Amino acid sequence: MSELRDNVSAVVVDYHAGEALLACIDSLRENGVADIVVVDNASPGSAKVSLAGRDVRLVQSGVNLGYGRGVNRGAALTGATKYLIVSNPDVVVHPGAVAALTAYLEDHPQVGVVGPEIVSPDGTTYPSQRVFPNLVLAGLHALLAPIWPSNPATRRYRSVRSDGTVDWVSGAFFVIRRDVFEAVGGFDERYFMFAEDMALCWQVHQHGYGVAALNGAVVTHIEGVSRQHASQAMVIAHHASALRFEWQTAHGLRRALVPLATLVLGLRLLVVLVLRPKR
Repeated sequence: MSELRDNVSAVVVDYHAGEALLACIDSLRENGVADIVVVDNASPGSAKVSLAGRDVRLVQSGVNLGYGRGVNRGAALTGATKYLIVSNPDVVVHPGAVAALTAYLEDHPQVGVVGPEIVSPDGTTYPSQRVFPNLVLAGLHALLAPIWPSNPATRRYRSVRSDGTVDWVSGAFFVIRRDVFEAVGGFDERYFMFAEDMALCWQVHQHGYGVAALNGAVVTHIEGVSRQHASQAMVIAHHASALRFEWQTAHGLRRALVPLATLVLGLRLLVVLVLRPKR
């Protein structure tokens, strides 16, 4: 446990998470993580009050920086540890998960990022381990998922290789080597919310490292605690980020077809906004 204290730091980006943030910090502490930075993304006063008496460093941005930019600010204030945990505030880390994830990185030096199995509060597994979508896969997933969640394209998009390696893992919680995080320049700050995790893992691959998933390490994610405060804006941000990733990574013929992807994502956005429950 003392070795974890010396080798691991955590950044938690908060946005109106309230009591869930406390559970996240406590679970990190119980996993042996001593160096924790909380970035308060314009949650007026909430983090300051809830963190009273807890030994964490608090960064109050004053504005909503977005997730990736918030992580970058927090990471800059962590200690010079070997590994960096990136976490949503509404995550509870199960006992032994951090030790298992860091041990995996120790045993697999060519892996730069490893994610856990993410489960919902009811115990169902969240599809946090995914492949980079090509134009056809992305288009079919984008159009079919809102009305047919279990369609073949979505199942393919959320598949995992038999050796445990994946293209990318969810930014809700993962562990990354600090030198890899610094080599790729941290999160791409052009992404306000969503797909910043996919873009980060893309860069990790471009730098010659792999991305893996370890289902023996588990965290529970109470999805949407922060997102509910700006749900429509987050839906729009989700689609804008997906489009940015396509423009960023497409080459050759696929690049010429990006305008078609723009149309598909625009249609999907309309469908999602029409179908989403009215508040």
